[in-house]
Amino acid sequence: MDEAGARQVAEAFQKLFRELHDKFREQVRGLDHGTLNWRPLPKANSIAVLVAHSLGSEREMIRAVRSLPSDRDRDSEFRVEAAAADLLALIDQVHGELDQHLASLTADDLIQDRARKDHDPKPGLHWLISNYGHAREHLAQVELTKQLYDSRT
Repeated sequence: MDEAGARQVAEAFQKLFRELHDKFREQVRGLDHGTLNWRPLPKANSIAVLVAHSLGSEREMIRAVRSLPSDRDRDSEFRVEAAAADLLALIDQVHGELDQHLASLTADDLIQDRARKDHDPKPGLHWLISNYGHAREHLAQVELTKQLYDSRT
């Protein structure tokens, strides 16, 4: 892959993650603290946890693809309690970081194996694709959790 190809890939992922982050914002905006932090089952995740975890994974992934260190504390993402304003600010922050890193993405970042915590090294493109899929799964969980909350009797 040459640098022009890397630029096309980066632009595609910028668009995809922008759309994804907009969808997370739509789901979170206007929800009260109780709704965001409600768990449908004792071992299930709240909307706040799902958003924080998805964003933590994105941040760690793009730093790995760019061969930068990460201080991610994955376990803490599953203990998050947050208000809508906090989650919206986090989405904006991670979106800005991701956009900045994607703007600087190189062909080497995409084709060279990159290590991530607790994972075998894989090409950067693999991490981008799998992380986008991971985040879409969690967006669907957010949507379902919201439906379950609204359907309580």
